[in-house]
Amino acid sequence: MERIVIVGGGAGGLELATRLGRKLGRKGRAEIHLVDLAPSHIWKPLLHEVATGSLDTGVDEVSYRGHAHRNHFHFHLGRMCGLDREHKTVTLAPLLDDQGREIKPERTLPYDTLVMALGSQTNDFGTPGAREHCAFLDRREEAERFHKRLINTFLKLSQEAERSEDVLLRVAIVGAGATGVELSAELYNTINLLEAYGINLGPQNLKVTLIEAGERILPALPPRISGAVVRELSGLGVDVRTGVRITEVTEDGLKTAEGELIPASLKVWAAGVKAPEFLTRLGLETNRINQIMVRPTLQSTVDEHIFAIGDCAGCPQPEGKWVPPRAQAAHQQAEHLYRNLLRRMKGQHMKDYVYHDHGSLVSLSRYSTVGSLMGNLTGKSMIVEGRIARIVYISLYRMHQKALFGFWRMLLIVLASRINRVIRPRLKLH
Repeated sequence: MERIVIVGGGAGGLELATRLGRKLGRKGRAEIHLVDLAPSHIWKPLLHEVATGSLDTGVDEVSYRGHAHRNHFHFHLGRMCGLDREHKTVTLAPLLDDQGREIKPERTLPYDTLVMALGSQTNDFGTPGAREHCAFLDRREEAERFHKRLINTFLKLSQEAERSEDVLLRVAIVGAGATGVELSAELYNTINLLEAYGINLGPQNLKVTLIEAGERILPALPPRISGAVVRELSGLGVDVRTGVRITEVTEDGLKTAEGELIPASLKVWAAGVKAPEFLTRLGLETNRINQIMVRPTLQSTVDEHIFAIGDCAGCPQPEGKWVPPRAQAAHQQAEHLYRNLLRRMKGQHMKDYVYHDHGSLVSLSRYSTVGSLMGNLTGKSMIVEGRIARIVYISLYRMHQKALFGFWRMLLIVLASRINRVIRPRLKLH
């Protein structure tokens, strides 16, 4: 029986394991194994909402073990630390508890087919002080850690505001892609909701500076959309700074190439992406941002039994283009690889993957949603804003849930979320 091992339980990896488990694992035609360092899954594009408290991970998380049981695949909690291509085994590092005590020793997983779906992490470009003084939103734990610090800071400032009106929290966000822009808006939404929960602060007590090294924010979107978002953010109070390169991060703030110090108590780095560095030590071909180089079939260029999907895959496209590291690409590649693996099991020729750009959407919390739709499906993009854009934005997450749970369970989840909006606080305060 073929053993398919998938390393990484992000959007692409979990969707692939779910599909293969339902199709092959349930009928005993293959063993499907999923490996991830975390015990539960949260959709990465929502991490900025976790960071601000708009999303409660206790409600929206997916337990890997429970999901594996329902969908006929095996889950392994652990971190991949080695690969033996000759003997076709993956090595998992020892599993430790919070006190550093060993729960499980180092172990190996044999495979016939290996799929790398490890996603990406923020690229600080080696900027001095960035790792020490900035928050990163690559994983649930990082987002929750930032949230606790944010709430504690708000509580402290609320006490100070009782003695003085001149109280200001300065937050600096490096990188004006989707994460940086959405986080900026969510921060103002958070402080607007605080008064209802007895915290005496308002928008006048918050100053967010959004810093972008490029000429404009949201470079993946048309200039018209970028301009509209700048106006919306400026209306909220965000100081949008473009063409500014950060050369050092200190405890007091961020230093620019021009020598200016941008003061900030809380600092978030959301600029640039790269795949995990350990991928460069596996004997596979990688590029400058550590992605595994793959053929159009999503097989690695070095080993036909190893595939890569999502942000950790460097996948070429016609006309010299590359698949961008986006959630929709991971979703498409998971579906394509699922069908390719079925074709290969039947002795059929695998098909090449071609990226279809369905557009980009950015949510400015409850204030607005803007973006472009269709992309290369029609040869031109269509600008959408307001309520329609918000509905489409939410539907992207629903598509992910549908892939994991099926249509009817997805509808029940939507109903439950509606009920939670009535019976639960709109902001997580712990």
